[in-house]
This record gives sequence, C-alpha cells and structure tokens, in this order.
Amino acid sequence: MRFDNLLKQRESTIRERWLNLTLDTYPADSFAFLKNQKNQFLNPVGNTISRELGVLYRSLVNEVDPKAVTTSLDSILRIRSVQGFSPSQAVSFILLLKSVVREELEGELQTREQFTDLQQFELRIDQLAMQGFDVYSKCREGVFQVRLNELRRRANTIVGRLNRNDRQPEQEDDI
Repeated sequence: MRFDNLLKQRESTIRERWLNLTLDTYPADSFAFLKNQKNQFLNPVGNTISRELGVLYRSLVNEVDPKAVTTSLDSILRIRSVQGFSPSQAVSFILLLKSVVREELEGELQTREQFTDLQQFELRIDQLAMQGFDVYSKCREGVFQVRLNELRRRANTIVGRLNRNDRQPEQEDDI
C-alpha cells in the first residue's frame, strides 16, 4: 500500500494520538478539561487545537494551500504564545507527529519506497516546525507590542496628571 494511503487510512487514529500528545504538554488538570470538554464555547482552546491539528495533518498528507497552514499554525501558536510556554515548548507539538506516525505505521512500512516517503513526510513536518517558529515569533512580537503600547499609555497618563498638577498652583496664584 502507498504511504499516503496509509496516512489517510489511519488519519483518525493518528490525529487522536497527536491531539492527546499535544494536550499532554499542558498541566495534568488542564489536560482532562481540554480533552473531555467538547463544547466549543466552554473550551475554545481545546476546540481550536483539535480543529487546527486536523487542518495541519491534512495539509501534510495532501499538501494543501500554504495560507491555510499559516492560519492554522497562527490559531494554535497565538494561544500557546500567551500560556507561558518557551518557544521550543510552544512549537514542539508539531514534532510530536513524527513519533505518532512512526509508531502507528511501524508494522505497515515494508518497502524502500514507503520508507523514502516516510522520510519525505518527516521533512515536511520539520519544515512545518520551522514555519511554526516564525509564526510563534510574530505572535510573541504582537504580545510585546500590546504590552509596550499599554506601558506608553500609562506613562502618558501619568505625565498628563503631573502636568495638570504643576499648572494648578500657578493658576491659583494668578487670582
């Protein structure tokens, strides 16, 4: 059987295991909630991760629109960029797919062509991880820009108050 057909045939199992490993990067109490709460409004993080991992998996198997890949990476990494993950931890979920695929297809890979296809698939995963680092960096840059803007706003407010306080005694002396 062709390698891409194996990936398509085992998609639901691979995606489920990949989701579990990804959610396992969260604290234990969060894992249970993220995994079991299916309501998208009560669990937007778990819902987003689950949905976007599906998009990423299908893009790796079918090599779809790069814009969809960037959008999915952004959706996941925007969340992870504000959750206290280091850059490597935030992006590591992508590389977890390699071990899932190898374990899931371990007994199925028999021909040289299938192993070559596995290597090519793993190369696409590596490229996705590198793209993930770029997306994560942009997300973190956005977080820092929001913080900087807030600090500037606060500083301007303080300077404005100080300026008003400095002018008030002068106005009283003129009367």
